[in-house]
Amino acid sequence: MTVLPNGWTQTRIAELVETQENGKPFQQGWSPRCESRPAEENEWGVVKTTAIQHGEFWAHENKALPAKLAPRPQIEIRVGDVLMTCAGPRNRCGVACLVKSTRPRLMMSGKMYRFRPHPEVLDPLYLSLFIRLHDTQLKIDAMKTGINDSGLNLTHSRFSELPILVPPLNEQRRIVARIEAMFDEIDHGVANLKKAKATLGLYRQSLLKAAFEGRLTADWRAQNPDKLEVPETLLARIQKEREARYKAALDDWQKALADWRAGGENGKKPAKPRREPIPDAPMTEQRSRMKGIPPEWQWVQIGTFGFVTKLAGFEYTKHVTYREDGDLPVIKAENAGRSGFKVTDFSKVASSEVAMLTRSQLSGGELLMVFVGAGTGNVATVPSDRRYFLGPNIGMIRLETPDVLPAFVEHYLRSPLGTAMKLASVKAVAQPSLSMGAIRQIPVALPCPAEQAEITRILDERLSAADALEAEIDAGLTRAEALRQSILKEAFSGKLVPQDPNDEPASVLLERIKAEKAKAPKAKLRRKATA
Repeated sequence: MTVLPNGWTQTRIAELVETQENGKPFQQGWSPRCESRPAEENEWGVVKTTAIQHGEFWAHENKALPAKLAPRPQIEIRVGDVLMTCAGPRNRCGVACLVKSTRPRLMMSGKMYRFRPHPEVLDPLYLSLFIRLHDTQLKIDAMKTGINDSGLNLTHSRFSELPILVPPLNEQRRIVARIEAMFDEIDHGVANLKKAKATLGLYRQSLLKAAFEGRLTADWRAQNPDKLEVPETLLARIQKEREARYKAALDDWQKALADWRAGGENGKKPAKPRREPIPDAPMTEQRSRMKGIPPEWQWVQIGTFGFVTKLAGFEYTKHVTYREDGDLPVIKAENAGRSGFKVTDFSKVASSEVAMLTRSQLSGGELLMVFVGAGTGNVATVPSDRRYFLGPNIGMIRLETPDVLPAFVEHYLRSPLGTAMKLASVKAVAQPSLSMGAIRQIPVALPCPAEQAEITRILDERLSAADALEAEIDAGLTRAEALRQSILKEAFSGKLVPQDPNDEPASVLLERIKAEKAKAPKAKLRRKATA
């Protein structure tokens, strides 16, 4: 064991807490079926595990106890309680806090328990801070049991063995006062950083809103009238390009069909190409938002200028096999984040095995859109660094004209206006979803190619600057937490505050408490009533 500072001692936590109403050092809560709403001030409620944060108790995180159920006052949370989560995912099991203030009639849930430090030997805030120390968290983590990280448990018997460093009581109070003063300064800085981060989020949305209302490039239009064109001209050109592509595909099919017939009709008959489906008319909610754009712009639906598809379920199950030696990374919904393309540990498939799935081969520049699940509507542009394969739960929009820039459409679909247009088509079923037809239906506020490029240039420049600033803010928040841990480490090694030789050693306090416990009458176990 590490040499302790003078007057300090070490013992397991079970020796430092008071016996509770159940006759044990730890008392667990209760998990009745509660109502979905929070409890009113005059009602009993059961707190959720989210009420317990590192160093903070959130009384508002609770659910109302149904009137038909009788409350259990013996598990009511009181000021001075130390609460700890004892079940849940790894990062949430073993989180503790001191209850500094609370409202009446709140009970613990079954996924947490409380302990009350003996006031003559252990300051409750000192204990909650000690538990927050990274080294302590590692010890607690080693005590957890369970099959996987999503559902772990921390039993009373295991936790009762947690070693606690105990300074003299007066020194504990000095340590706590010093830590709180230093943490207050850090908290002030963190609050400013979070405020700046929130302001950045508002700035991004304001910038995107201005871009797709035409205000961002109003001066550019005034200075570049020669680069503008009549809106109908752009749409006519897009439609002409699509018709030319279809005619070329039809010519290729007729040639392939003739070759097939000349060859004795061996093999599969070439399939006649289909025209791209005409998108349905915009929905009522979408039409209500199709206003407020410059006269040089035009509303054009995604299905008018883009090929929209997904990997069909039967194709996926029949042809796709993940292989470590595959040469095509598989793009999934997780790769389209809230802020663009996210690189992950890709699954892979072999291009030779999925060669027939040509529409799912991505070469870069295509737009991705999540069409089902929590991230529905998230968009990203496929990088051009390599070829990819389109995976499950994500749709692809391949822009079929150089007159529409992928980056412009991506910015639009992430803007307040574009987001509203997307969400208008989301089906509110068990989980949100978008059909490919709904994606084709989305209206886009489209300027001429030159203005698209100018909008994209401005947005890329300003949003990149905002991203860099946000990265600095996140780094600052990370440093703040590291600084807290550094302070805690100094505190619990006896280096944060001066020692006083007149303080009563912690070992003397412990011996006195043990003697008192030995004299106290043993708690009688209650027998359960029999029928």
